[in-house]
Amino acid sequence: MTNVKELSGTYAIDPTHSRVGFVTRHAMVTKVRGAFNDFTGSARFDSENPANSSGEVTIQVASIDTRNADRDKHLHNLDFLGLEEHPEITFRTTAIAPTGPDTFDVTGDLAIRGITRSITIPFTFEGQALDPFGDTRVGFEGSATINRKDFGITWNATLETGGVLISDKVVLEFEVSAIKQDNPAQN
Repeated sequence: MTNVKELSGTYAIDPTHSRVGFVTRHAMVTKVRGAFNDFTGSARFDSENPANSSGEVTIQVASIDTRNADRDKHLHNLDFLGLEEHPEITFRTTAIAPTGPDTFDVTGDLAIRGITRSITIPFTFEGQALDPFGDTRVGFEGSATINRKDFGITWNATLETGGVLISDKVVLEFEVSAIKQDNPAQN
């Protein structure tokens, strides 16, 4: 099995085989899951000098999908993501550090609603394969918990039974399939 130290190269995220999602508690008794269906991203891994590795992801806020049109519309407005003023969420790496043979931490600047905070996302390398089109494809999974208030998302409602409608904690989930752009198999 290939490990993280053997991944040198440039990769583009394949959005049709990847997922950028989130989970938060609702009414203190259940979870609401959602995803962004329109995003792009790339990464460059340098196994000889991991400090030279980099990556970025751009997410279109309008593509939020929680399987409920009314909720999605509410998430677009200023109570939450402010689509009109801030149509994109971005993440740009500041450091990529191997933590094991198939794990690494990605630290970077996450910008939501024009507010930028540094976060670290632990990722696991899920494998590498040559697909039927001759492309080298790699897979990664990771997640990180953020506090939505850190990004100016403070709207909430108090419940009659105590507590609030929406948790401050949001778990970001990444299931990434990426295609190597400098693929010797294609030459």
